[in-house]
Amino acid sequence: MRVAILTCAIFTLACGSDSPVTPVTGSQALTVFGEGVVPDRYTGEIWVQGNVAYTTTWGFRNAPGNAVKIWDVSGNIPSLVDSLIVPGASTLGDIQTSDDGQLLIVATEFSPGSIMIYDLANPVKPQLISRYTTALTDPGVHTAEVQRVNGKLYAFLCIDPASGSAARLVIVDLTNPAAPTQVFTAAMGSPYVHDVYVRDGILITALWNQGITIWDIGGAGSGTVANPIALGSVVTVGGKAHNVWWFHNALNGEKRFAFVGEEGPGAIGVSASGDIHVVDVSNFASPHEVAFFHVDGAGTHNFSVDENRGILYAAYYNGGVRAINVTGDLSSCADADKSPDGRCDLAKMGRELAHGPDGVGPVYVWGVKLVGLRVFASDMLNGIWELGPVPN
Repeated sequence: MRVAILTCAIFTLACGSDSPVTPVTGSQALTVFGEGVVPDRYTGEIWVQGNVAYTTTWGFRNAPGNAVKIWDVSGNIPSLVDSLIVPGASTLGDIQTSDDGQLLIVATEFSPGSIMIYDLANPVKPQLISRYTTALTDPGVHTAEVQRVNGKLYAFLCIDPASGSAARLVIVDLTNPAAPTQVFTAAMGSPYVHDVYVRDGILITALWNQGITIWDIGGAGSGTVANPIALGSVVTVGGKAHNVWWFHNALNGEKRFAFVGEEGPGAIGVSASGDIHVVDVSNFASPHEVAFFHVDGAGTHNFSVDENRGILYAAYYNGGVRAINVTGDLSSCADADKSPDGRCDLAKMGRELAHGPDGVGPVYVWGVKLVGLRVFASDMLNGIWELGPVPN
């Protein structure tokens, strides 16, 4: 889950004055508990495990984006504990712990593209176990999703395209983190395979202008991680399918909707574009878009969903964090709340509940992570924010 940096036409590295984005009427301001400042680099992705947060860095600001910042978030104000420098990397992307909290995985660009695998016996002092890099991870691992399928831990690596080689997905078995092994690879995406979502033996790939494709890797038939079987696909409106969240609604048990982020053109610190698209995946063979959420003057990046309450927290770059009500039937709305093509417009339906951080100056929020009673947001310009959730 990354800023799309592979073509300069997509993002201009600008840090001018911000373009204020007005919250919708009725949207509450999320409580701002505190900020952890990162002045030396652009902040990228965020992951939180217990009382420790990890943020990556991206591109080049005053220094290369080769640092993982490690934070104590046990209080209201994130406190920087340490910085982990990743050798041989000019920019970092995804960062994630394994579900048992024992491993930390960091994606690196550019050549040699790799994932760094660290031991978290001491969560604030990660120790390198191995660096997984092959000819098929060059020129860079753009994103890396770490998930368990049928009891085994895997990393799903989205590899950058290069001159003469297409983007590809590489799946790696992490059973032995000291010696990861490739179990699957295939070229896919137009021009990128940007991110994946893995749950219940289902793999969903975000393939930019090819939309999303749903694969069985052990949850819906004879597919496996080593032999994914395509079940269905859909091109979301506007293309640029960047990231996915398959929503398991704890309020009614439904697994009907997937949220797809669209990353359009923008400039760091100034502007962004791209909507959230709602896809009905109740029939994997025939997914179809039913709704969308749009913010004037801003575009979405990554999500974190409170499935118990039905609230999607979305990073919206210069629009901060937006909290959206995703309960109920998102495919049903009044005619006045429909776009000309018949999709429900969640903004017109008054689905935005809250926004933040408010009143703090320019922001450019890359990632968001809900943990307990806190919403953590990584801000390319400022560092890390600790926010309160939407009040009950």
